[in-house]
Amino acid sequence: MTRGGIPAALPAAVALLALLLGGCTEVGNAVDQGSRTADKVAACTEALGLADLNPLVDPAKFKARAEDKEKRLRELAGDVQDQDVKNALLGMADSYVQVQRERIEDAGVVAGWVQRNVKKLDALRAACS
Repeated sequence: MTRGGIPAALPAAVALLALLLGGCTEVGNAVDQGSRTADKVAACTEALGLADLNPLVDPAKFKARAEDKEKRLRELAGDVQDQDVKNALLGMADSYVQVQRERIEDAGVVAGWVQRNVKKLDALRAACS
């Protein structure tokens, strides 16, 4: 049946389409949020796994491992959108740059770095929770 040349079902179909499209936006937003959360969780998990560094190995190996960790932390920071997590990752990366410049043969230097790095690690844990 038509009404003024417009099929009677057309307004209902338009309303249904609007409802479906509105739902798509909400679903898209939820998927985006879920993706950002998954990225954050993955970055945090990997970064926390990178936090170990054994000062009792050969100094050259120690510095090479610190350089690898610094680079990976910066890559992870580039992958996350959460600014707190990004800042914590960059802070940890800076810590690994710093230790590469230190005389790691000196136990006092290593102890000082470990204390500073624990604070950076705590900041990362807080940002990730």
